[in-house]
Amino acid sequence: MKISSRLLALSSLVFSAVTAHSAPVSKPNIIFILADDLGLDGVSCYGADTHKTPQIDKLAAGGTRFETCYAAPLCGPSRCALMTGRYAFRTGGITNGSWRAGGPGAKSRDEQPMAKVLKQAGYATCESGKWRQVGESPWDWGFDEHCTDPTAGGWYWKDSYIKNGQTITGSHYNPDVIQAFSLDFIRRHAKGEKPFFLYYSMHLVHKPTLHTPISPPKDGPERYDDNIKYMDRQVGEIVAEIEKLGLREKTIIFFSGDNGTAVGYPSPIHGRMINGAKASMLEGGSRVPLIASWPGVTPAGKVNKDIVNFTDMVATFAELGGAQLSEGFKYDSRSIAPQLRGEKGTPREWAFVQLGAKWYVREQGFKMNESGGLYDMSDAPFVEKPVAPEADTEATKAARARLTAVLADLNPAGGKTDGNGKQGGKGAKKAERKKKKA
Repeated sequence: MKISSRLLALSSLVFSAVTAHSAPVSKPNIIFILADDLGLDGVSCYGADTHKTPQIDKLAAGGTRFETCYAAPLCGPSRCALMTGRYAFRTGGITNGSWRAGGPGAKSRDEQPMAKVLKQAGYATCESGKWRQVGESPWDWGFDEHCTDPTAGGWYWKDSYIKNGQTITGSHYNPDVIQAFSLDFIRRHAKGEKPFFLYYSMHLVHKPTLHTPISPPKDGPERYDDNIKYMDRQVGEIVAEIEKLGLREKTIIFFSGDNGTAVGYPSPIHGRMINGAKASMLEGGSRVPLIASWPGVTPAGKVNKDIVNFTDMVATFAELGGAQLSEGFKYDSRSIAPQLRGEKGTPREWAFVQLGAKWYVREQGFKMNESGGLYDMSDAPFVEKPVAPEADTEATKAARARLTAVLADLNPAGGKTDGNGKQGGKGAKKAERKKKKA
């Protein structure tokens, strides 16, 4: 009996020690790195044949890589969906110009954006990098600190930038300024009482394609691969700094792109060309890389095929950070935190993508656009095969009915809504008729 008691006590101690070691941090630091104009065909762990991204690949090898993540086809709408957790027709952020100050698009006072949500949960927040396309300032959207460019063309080799509202002059390479600001924020908060959220919105690899500080000063398309290598190197530096500061097991790092690759830089994936590019309503316009790495929490080397929308980051970050989303506010965000822990979770059945007056809803096998056109996506991202109604099978007929009902329920044509998701006008009435018919 004495031996059994001792063994029981020892087992209890071992179990407690293992549990304490393996239990995830209650509020991890969150770093979201967003590349600019980088589609699947620019990342080697997604099968890109031309470009090599060893640092990003290393991040994926130590974490989870999502195969079917959807942003919007352009910078502005993607950032609007990311910051608000809501679809474009609800916020008004339907294209690049519509989200700027004075336009009809999203305003911080009407939204409950991710930075404000995390601040309420005790996070220190920082925006570092591209903010053009976004109305107001990062402060208005809940960021404690920011460093960005002063003009719409303010990237790469420039003579000024904005740091916490102050214009700093002097010749510089903008990606290096943003990188230094990001690293400084991390260092200053490494031993702070608060967890931190860093939204690192890179300028690379958006056009114009100029030389980097470590490539020959010759501009042109041939410099595109140098830009990808420089971006990959900067991602590696962020990860290395987190490890150096002893924060790696306390930090979840995301990497993604805001839309597909820009026109003019086609690149094969396993010998095949992706269908479409930036600004198109094809797969190559909106399907982007998404990688998440948190040692001891995210399964290493896992490839997840669940559909993810950019709107999902708000609910995901809120769950990771122990924040509460308002139950009375209309979000279009579904948390993928369970999947990040290797659990099944509740994957969404479809993703919604909008650009201006065009949109589509995409499920695993099919896609339907604003005109009711149905597409077979079984060979995506390379082929999107239109399906005529007269050629319907039982499977396509069922998909047509499902997606028609989804679009009728969403009613993108109804336009901007309030925080309760209420729409008005003839668009709403038309959608209600279609919904009843469906």
